[in-house]
Amino acid sequence: MNNRDLFGLGIRNLLRRKTRTFLAVIGVVVGTCAIVVMLSIGFGLSANFQEQIESYGNLHLIDIYSNGGMMMGGMNNGKPAVLDDKAIAAIEKIEGVDAASPKESIYLTFAIGKYICNNEVIGLRPEVMQKFNYELQDGRLLRTGDKYTMVMGNQIPLMFFNPKKSQGNEWSDEPKVDVITNKMIITADEYYGQKRPKDEEKITYKEYKTKCVGVLANPNDDSAYSAFMPLDIVKAIEQDTARAEKEPKKSKSTGYENAMVYVGNINDVEDVSNAIRDMGFQTSSLNDWLKSMQETANMIQGILGGIGGISLFVAALGITNTMIMSIYERTKEIGVMKVIGANLTDIRKMFLLEAGMIGFIGGLIGLIISFTLSLLMNTVLSEVMGQALGEIAGGYGSTVSIIPWWVALGALGFSTIIGLLAGYYPAKRAMRLSALESLRNE
Repeated sequence: MNNRDLFGLGIRNLLRRKTRTFLAVIGVVVGTCAIVVMLSIGFGLSANFQEQIESYGNLHLIDIYSNGGMMMGGMNNGKPAVLDDKAIAAIEKIEGVDAASPKESIYLTFAIGKYICNNEVIGLRPEVMQKFNYELQDGRLLRTGDKYTMVMGNQIPLMFFNPKKSQGNEWSDEPKVDVITNKMIITADEYYGQKRPKDEEKITYKEYKTKCVGVLANPNDDSAYSAFMPLDIVKAIEQDTARAEKEPKKSKSTGYENAMVYVGNINDVEDVSNAIRDMGFQTSSLNDWLKSMQETANMIQGILGGIGGISLFVAALGITNTMIMSIYERTKEIGVMKVIGANLTDIRKMFLLEAGMIGFIGGLIGLIISFTLSLLMNTVLSEVMGQALGEIAGGYGSTVSIIPWWVALGALGFSTIIGLLAGYYPAKRAMRLSALESLRNE
């Protein structure tokens, strides 16, 4: 018998016992749906976690902290690690690092005409800002040679207010000022343009004429609320402010408190962070959060996939039962096939083919239903499902279910293999039947 004959015979045998075949296929459909849908929810959770973390900032950036920073620094060769220019240069040489820069922060008041705004200003080396991959909404990024120039996050123009008409920072959806074309003054005086409290000591701070040269296109992450200036200018303003407030000079040996590193390949972020920690510094990146959240998603995905796997195992038992019952009902047919000279291999192929077709057809129908359910979860049921997953995993995004193409193909192949494995024992049993005994039993 050739393969076409076997295929046709297998289909006719399945159609002769429609009810039993239907029930066996339904078992595979349920099992396949359970696995694919459960896994798709896990993939949806992972995607939502990444979407949530990316909204906080750039996953390629690593923040470095030294002694005196947000985190305590460590030791390097038995000495306290100092985050100075020498350390920054060494960090730049780490494989995977595209750019590194010291980071100095100061809180300043911006004034454009009658409007003011109080905000953080971060000092970076201008030449590395391009490498940090900031996207622009308007203007340009900082360049080498820039002095009193600034690049703003796109939420800062919304934060300007008129102190004579407002009680505080009253934001609006539209900028009150054009930060790029208008002249701007910055100062460390937090009461600039406002009425100073009577009990507040009056300090004369310097004022600096500054030009905003660019606005970042980042409405969601933390850089949307920061302004950036050249590092040496921020350090000069810090020194002027310290003199005005009569504070002691900062020792040069202490180095920088913070630095920023940009890693080109997101897969290298963890290795770069470990290398920097080995130098005695502490690091923090959104990738650390993402890894932790993805581990949670993988755990949930494993539990859900296990539940689906149990369903498919039950379906395999149903296929095995169907094929064994088929042998009992077709004993004479098997005996006749052997008497007229059918190969044992052909008999085995016939039963394996029938079991494999049950698995394949059930898997295919299960996939169609899975994609339909996924579409419903992402549209009609998105809010309800999202809230339910949010309670389980601590947050949800715009997508509830994702079915990658390789999962779909894998599920179809897996259901077919399950069918073949379930039909293996019945096929072996059919091969062992004696032709004479088969005919006599009938």
